[in-house]
Amino acid sequence: MDRTEAEIIARARQGHEEALREIIEKYEHQVAATVTGILGSGPEVDDVGQETFVRFFRSLHRFRGDSQVGTYITRIAINLSLNELKRRKRYTRFQGDELPESAADPPNQRNPESAADIKRIVGDGLGQLRPEFKTVVVLRLIDGFSTKETAEMLGLAQGTVLSRLARGQAKLKEIIAGMIEDRP
Repeated sequence: MDRTEAEIIARARQGHEEALREIIEKYEHQVAATVTGILGSGPEVDDVGQETFVRFFRSLHRFRGDSQVGTYITRIAINLSLNELKRRKRYTRFQGDELPESAADPPNQRNPESAADIKRIVGDGLGQLRPEFKTVVVLRLIDGFSTKETAEMLGLAQGTVLSRLARGQAKLKEIIAGMIEDRP
């Protein structure tokens, strides 16, 4: 943690609203990318993003500065996103095979022509990955964290991260290929 970041954290611990706002502004895009990468689009993304910062601010007194603030906040976002995935799984078990209406609709084109179509297809593909693969793929390829940073955030060995990344990418490629082939 650099000196400026340490000063912001110290001010936030004292309850200075501008420091709290500064932390949110600095990390909101990172949190949104992580949460969206894991959950896909939907109203839960905003809820999980907001809860990430609420949890961070509540635990600020326990933050020792051993890791970067962004890493710490991202780990909270990952945990909350995985909890939401578990909640969705329970929901579908009780409600049948249908997902809540917030689940994104897949694009209806066989050959995606726009960046938005490609983004939707990749998002839908990510949504079908098992959480342990999805988390690694999102952190490494979408959020841009290094293998070492990803391993530290997830509490895994670097070799495990690399293995899950390779398996996740292979599965994602298979899923996306199937989605494109199935389009009219």
